[in-house]
Amino acid sequence: MNDMTPKDVLLNPDGLADALTRIFVAAGGSDDEAGIIAVNLVEANLAGHDSHGVVRTQRYCTWAEQGRVKFGQALTRVVDAPAFALLDGNLGFGQSLGIEAVRIGIEKAREQGVSLVGLRRSGHLGRIGEWAERACAEGLVSLHFVNAHHSMLVAPFGGADRRMSTNPVCIGVPRRNGDQTDDFLLDFATATVAEGKVLVAKRGGKPVPHGSLVDGDGQYTNDPDALYGPTPPGALPDARKGDGALTAMGLHKGSGLSLACEMLAGALTGSGTCGPGYEFHNGMLSIYIDPERLDDGHGWAASASAYMDYVRACTPADSGNAVMVPGDPERKRRADRRANGLPLPGETWDSILAAGEKLGLSRDDLAAQALWRSAT
Repeated sequence: MNDMTPKDVLLNPDGLADALTRIFVAAGGSDDEAGIIAVNLVEANLAGHDSHGVVRTQRYCTWAEQGRVKFGQALTRVVDAPAFALLDGNLGFGQSLGIEAVRIGIEKAREQGVSLVGLRRSGHLGRIGEWAERACAEGLVSLHFVNAHHSMLVAPFGGADRRMSTNPVCIGVPRRNGDQTDDFLLDFATATVAEGKVLVAKRGGKPVPHGSLVDGDGQYTNDPDALYGPTPPGALPDARKGDGALTAMGLHKGSGLSLACEMLAGALTGSGTCGPGYEFHNGMLSIYIDPERLDDGHGWAASASAYMDYVRACTPADSGNAVMVPGDPERKRRADRRANGLPLPGETWDSILAAGEKLGLSRDDLAAQALWRSAT
């Protein structure tokens, strides 16, 4: 690391959320909405999903300035029936729209036993696991399929050109363990890695695995420039500028699942499938299930709980690492980062400070609000 490279930092999560709230207010958001966006991003980092966390601050501010995403937008109910709804996000911020869409899905599932909610034309929805966590907190199982209109990032299996986005899938199953939440929470991109993980690597964070990308010649690589191209100092990395692509997870299986997201979240909702173009927005199709309505006395909750514990009791291949189920890594990482500080690559932190400075805020004031201590 040379003297010009920003130093990695540890941040106070609550202080960081307050600093980001100031930035999003300066960018045009209300206090409430700015706080919702800020907390969502910080919570993603706390859960270990850095790709959907605060690394996106500068990008969100740029999008708001360009009018690609808008503060203060409310959902429009395009279709509203007892067990299903189709909602239009009007290009608002996905963090606030997502809360309302999930609330509608939960209310309908409470009344009908099951509900289906389509959300179209939403700004970036952030970590999809948050929406499953909200459903789990209400005792509901949920499934979420997401696509990204005009966000061509991923080559289909056997291809070298971009045709799909990272298209996440999320499934949440509620479970209580005494007073503690112990939900099954499966949340993954159908690309080998999320685009945000490549952005984190580009910003000086953990490198992505080799084979996460293909270059313009179709050769496997882990070089972020395959996706972004060379980026001048201080410029915002643009995933449209590279001549390569992300790869699909699981070869033909992940590629097929990504295409399913395009059909369900893009085509079925009217949000639009991926393809050439500039306007980005997310589509999401969510299913909410009240599991108590299906329980005829067989004890679904005890069965699910016992099986999760049975899987955890598997003999680990690496004696130093216990077997975990989806949701365990997030809970472990959240507890650690709450107790010991939230680590951030220096380049990512510098991009956040630069976004605030551009909006008239003091870098020193933002740092004083958010820093835990310098990382060693």
